[in-house]
Amino acid sequence: MFQDLRDSNSSQFQVSEFILMGFPGIHSWQHWLSLPLALLYLLALGANILILTTIYQEASLHQPMYNFLGILAVVDMGLATTIMPKILAILWFSAKAISLPECFAQMYAIHFFVAMESGIFVCMAIDRYVAICRPLRYPSIVTDSFVIKAIVFIAIRNSVCLISVPVLAAQRNYCSQNQIEHCLCSNLGVTSLSCDDRKINSINQIFLAWLIMGSDLCLIIVSYALILRSVLKLNSKEAASKALNTCTSHLILILFFYTVIVVISITHSAGMELSLIPVLLNVLHNVIPPALNPMVYALKNKELRQGLCKVLGLNIKGN
Repeated sequence: MFQDLRDSNSSQFQVSEFILMGFPGIHSWQHWLSLPLALLYLLALGANILILTTIYQEASLHQPMYNFLGILAVVDMGLATTIMPKILAILWFSAKAISLPECFAQMYAIHFFVAMESGIFVCMAIDRYVAICRPLRYPSIVTDSFVIKAIVFIAIRNSVCLISVPVLAAQRNYCSQNQIEHCLCSNLGVTSLSCDDRKINSINQIFLAWLIMGSDLCLIIVSYALILRSVLKLNSKEAASKALNTCTSHLILILFFYTVIVVISITHSAGMELSLIPVLLNVLHNVIPPALNPMVYALKNKELRQGLCKVLGLNIKGN
C-alpha cells in the first residue's frame, strides 16, 4: 500500500486508500450511534421529500419563497446523502476504506452543499427583506427569473471557488499514515496525514470560509437588521408580530447553521479538529439541519402547514 518516498518516479500518492476510523476515542462502542444517525437520515429524506411533494402539488405554494424552500430541500438531501451512507457503512459493516478519488470527491461535495445551503439562506433573507420592507415592489423584484438567476449564480460561485479544496488536498504527499480519525473526508482531517507542509490548505480553507460564509452571513445580518428596523416602525402590533413570525424560522435555522461552523473553526484553531466533539459536531452539522429545516418551516408557516395536511389527508381545521 505504501511506496518509498525517495523514489522520484513514484506516483503522486504513496497510499492507495484512506481508512476512516469513525469517532475518535469511542471506536469500541461507536456502532451504537448508528441508530440515531440512521433515524436522522431517514427523517431528513422523508421530511424533505414531503416538502417537495407539497410545494409541487399545491398551486398556492408556487411562489418564490417556497421555490427557495424547495431548492433548500434538494440541497439538504444532497448534503445528508453525501456523508450518511458511508458513515452507516463504517458503523454497521466496518467498511472503513475509501479510495483517494472517492475521498476527494466527497470532500468537494460536502463543501459545495454546505456553501449552497449558506447561499440559499441569503436568498431567503433577501426575499423576506423585500416582502416586509418593500412589499409593493415584491412581485416585480422577487420573480421566478430572480430565483433562477440567484441559484445559478450561487451554484457557479461555489463550483468555481471550492474546486481548490480537493485540488490542493490531492497535491499533498501521503506517505506514512492513511488512518483518519473521522467519519468523513474533511479537508483538515485528510491533509493532516500529509508528509509535507499543509499550510496552503489551511490558508485556503480560512480564505474560502471568510469569502463565502463570511460574506453570506454579513448579507443575512444586514437583511434582518433592516427588517427589524422596518418592523419596529410599524404602528400595528399585529402586523409587527406577523412580520417577525415569518422570519423566526429562518433565524432559528441560520443560528444553528453558522454557530456550529464557528465552533468547528475555533476547535480547529485550537488544534482539536480530530477530537470527538468537533468530529461529532461536524457530522451532526451535516445531518441535523436537513432533518430540522422542513419541520421548522412546516411549524412556522401556516400556508405550508395547510399544504402538508392536505397532502397527508389530515383534517386541516384550526391550522
